[in-house]
Amino acid sequence: MNPLELDQEIGKIARAMMTRNTQIGADIIAHLSSQMTIEEVAGMVLVSFERLLWFDEEAILWSIENLIPAVVLQAIQKITSVAVFQQLIRKGYVPGKDMSVDANGKLLVKAKMRTVA
Repeated sequence: MNPLELDQEIGKIARAMMTRNTQIGADIIAHLSSQMTIEEVAGMVLVSFERLLWFDEEAILWSIENLIPAVVLQAIQKITSVAVFQQLIRKGYVPGKDMSVDANGKLLVKAKMRTVA
């Protein structure tokens, strides 16, 4: 998929989220899932979320609750956990002491650190 097609597909996902139409959204995500890995689809959904932050943040919550398949949400969690983990390391937190990532990609942090970060 070239950059223009990628941008168009991300726009389609964002518009489906804004319309809150589960059928259209499910069809778009199913189509993309047949052409790409789940991680790639999750990345596209994340970019769609970023676009929606400027226009309709409620559509993001609605999409998480009603549209995005669990497998895509899990992939998003893995992607974001790694990014947050790397950011915390850059801020001086110690892996294994202050935070860790479990086998499912879930970020685990100490309660004390949550108030600091």
